[in-house]
Amino acid sequence: MKFFTDYTNLVLIAIVLISGGLLLWPTISRRGRGGLTAAAATQLINRRNAVVVDLRPSAEFANGHLPAARHLEFAELQAKVGQLVKNKSNPVLLVCQNGQQSNKAVRVVQDAGYAEVHVLEGGLNAWQQAGMPVVKQGAAK
Repeated sequence: MKFFTDYTNLVLIAIVLISGGLLLWPTISRRGRGGLTAAAATQLINRRNAVVVDLRPSAEFANGHLPAARHLEFAELQAKVGQLVKNKSNPVLLVCQNGQQSNKAVRVVQDAGYAEVHVLEGGLNAWQQAGMPVVKQGAAK
């Protein structure tokens, strides 16, 4: 019991607990957003026929996008979210340039009744860094 009454040991225990919490924070905070890595997104698309929705502006979409991605600008999402997929139980994968707009759009898509909504973590930037294919004007690169 003397171990727990020594001030130095209590400070060390507090430092260990705080640093452990800070190391776990990114994992805990990411869990609720449904962010997927490029590899996990590929599996979702191939195995479960997920619908990919690209939320970037038209010019960025034309410069390159995921294969079979549907284009719907973020600004138009609220008005056209009901037209994404006929079967709202199909998984939806939201994609933007870096993941920020997609995270904002999750709530809108979920509120429209879609049961399973995911975000491509890191957006198209992470997709390209992972060496995944990007379609540009009808050709994969």
